[in-house]
Amino acid sequence: MRKLRQICQTGLGISLRLSFVGGTDMEATENKLKLYSHWISSCSFRVRFALNLKGLPYDYQIVTTFSEPEFLKLNPIGFVPVLVDGDSVIADSFAIIMYLEDKYPHPPLLPHDILKRAINFQAVTIVSSSIQPFQNYTVVHLQKYIGEKIGPDEKLPWTQRVIGKGFTALEKLLKNHAGRYATGDEIFLADMFLAPQLDAAIRRFNVDMKEFPTLSRLHEAYNEIPAFREALPENQPDAVH
Repeated sequence: MRKLRQICQTGLGISLRLSFVGGTDMEATENKLKLYSHWISSCSFRVRFALNLKGLPYDYQIVTTFSEPEFLKLNPIGFVPVLVDGDSVIADSFAIIMYLEDKYPHPPLLPHDILKRAINFQAVTIVSSSIQPFQNYTVVHLQKYIGEKIGPDEKLPWTQRVIGKGFTALEKLLKNHAGRYATGDEIFLADMFLAPQLDAAIRRFNVDMKEFPTLSRLHEAYNEIPAFREALPENQPDAVH
């Protein structure tokens, strides 16, 4: 899939327009999506992965100050990602991906099988409710406080314990349902949430994956997907290397 890029200035930083040639939804091409994102945000990563997988072109809007008044008009809670589609503004990665799924249903991110669909929702809930919240912008600042109280050497083990507990639940959930990907041989919603979380756990938080063979195998499979690699944090225009 060939990729065209254009850089332009915006009020919140630099916008990177990703236009895909081949397999692009023509409606999306005419209706320019804007994604307010931050390179290190795993929630933004989920949406980038979904957009890339569906072949939807979008303008990448960098958010560096979450308390910026113009950004708070879009999302008063001050978190990324936020998707703007014409006059529609959608915040929260799950809401955004479900919106994209309804409006641009190909390729589908939800299986027809009701059990597989339920497993996808379970995996999404574990990631979004039991793991990721301990790594968001607010908690990162809380960890600085924790480091002052218990010592800096305890901050990483604390994060690893939280991730490990969630990964234990995911491993048990998926070991009898996974195929090439989380719930079979097709990429579905659960993969949108698992892939960024696994990448962060392994590369940012040095989580020992030996107890999670299913998740380790999924991580390897995700790294073979071009849409995933394009969405990686280090490949974003605001990445800090």
